[in-house]
Amino acid sequence: MKLTYRGIAYDYNPPAVATVEDQATGTYRGVDIRFRNVKKGAVQQPTLDLVYRGVAYTTGEIKAPVAATPVATSGSVVDKARLAMMKHHRTVKQRQQVMLGRLAYEVGLPASAARYWNHIQGKVHPSFWATYDRSNASFS
Repeated sequence: MKLTYRGIAYDYNPPAVATVEDQATGTYRGVDIRFRNVKKGAVQQPTLDLVYRGVAYTTGEIKAPVAATPVATSGSVVDKARLAMMKHHRTVKQRQQVMLGRLAYEVGLPASAARYWNHIQGKVHPSFWATYDRSNASFS
C-alpha cells in the first residue's frame, strides 16, 4: 500500500493476521456482524537498544520506576536549596491530591476525578500555595 506522510511517500504492508470465523453473529444498527477470532496469540516484540537525539533507551522492556528526587548527600548550597524547593513543591501537590481525593469520596465522584493537577511552566498555582501549603503556626 502506497502512503504519504508530510510529503514523503513510502510503502506500507500491514501484517496479515490469521483468523477463524466464529459461529456467533450479531446485529449493529441493522447490519449483520460476523465475529472472528485470532488463530495464534500475539507475539511479544523484541527488545531493541535505540538512540534518539543522543539519548539511549530500550524498547520492549519494563523498567522499575525511578525515584522522584535524587538524594543530596553532599554538594553545593545551590543544589541543596534546589532539592529543598522541589521537596516543598511535591509536598504541596501531595496535600492537594489527598484533599481532592477525600472530597471526591465524600461527594461520591469516581477516584479519577481527584487526580487534577494544573501544572503550568513548573509553577504551583498561587491559590494552591495559600490553601495547601504548611501553616505558619508553631507549637511552644
